Amino acid sequence: MEIRVLRYFLAIAREESITGAANSLHITQPTLSRQIKDLENELGQKLFVRGAHRITLTAEGMLLRKRAEEIVAMVDKTQQEFFSLKGNLSGDIYIGGGETEAMNYIASICREIQKDYPDIRYHLYSGNAEDVTERLDKGLLDFGILIQPTDITKYNYLNIPAKDTWGVIMLKNSPLAQKEEIHAHDLHNQPLIFSRQVWQNKQETNELAKWFGDEWKHLNIVTTFNLVYNAAIMAKQGIGYVVSLDKLADTSETSPLCFRPLAPNLESGLDIVWKKYQIFSPAAQLFLDKLKEKFLK
Repeated sequence: MEIRVLRYFLAIAREESITGAANSLHITQPTLSRQIKDLENELGQKLFVRGAHRITLTAEGMLLRKRAEEIVAMVDKTQQEFFSLKGNLSGDIYIGGGETEAMNYIASICREIQKDYPDIRYHLYSGNAEDVTERLDKGLLDFGILIQPTDITKYNYLNIPAKDTWGVIMLKNSPLAQKEEIHAHDLHNQPLIFSRQVWQNKQETNELAKWFGDEWKHLNIVTTFNLVYNAAIMAKQGIGYVVSLDKLADTSETSPLCFRPLAPNLESGLDIVWKKYQIFSPAAQLFLDKLKEKFLK
């Protein structure tokens, strides 16, 4: 399997057309068709269903697409790292994390580096801890920002000196919006919009589950989410109350939403992690040095 052919395959999957893919790749349609036929023969699987108006992926094609995207991304990242070894310090830094105000700390380091090394580029990936650690383990990310508690025993890490506060995002005209803080019994039988990752975490290591206590097993979860943006839209439509961290959704004066903290107060710390024995590109190593300089004072 050649990287070039995987790029051809991904182009067809993206364009849903041999003709469209051939045009985007600047090769002839017969050449592209022959390369994909050879790939199907090599794998012994049919990758596409050719319809009247568009081409769609088979189940095997969808599997290959996921793997091909990871392989091509890794090749591109490796090439960029070696390119950065030449001349002035440049290159790409890949950072993943959930939605958190702690990104301000990361952004401030990026700004500091940018002054002296304007050719360094940053690529941000948003996802929950499972998404981030999967990409980190595959080498698609250099660093991951994880909200505690998360198992970080297989990583090197630095603690970010910030805390995120848990609470409830809701419509300002909701009954609970009249309260200054939210207790566990206030959410009894209420329709809740909950982080999928938090809901699936083991109760014995789940700080939010401990906060809810006996109520945890009886929560009325009507929607789960990965990132808060869409959850906030559901809240705007009155679907339910979003249990989330503060400052991730617009709860300003002009917004129909507001945030109320949990009581007793519940906060989560954050860690920035990277693989043990990781060999960094010069750009990523510089970023790590700046992290240590800032967080190990």
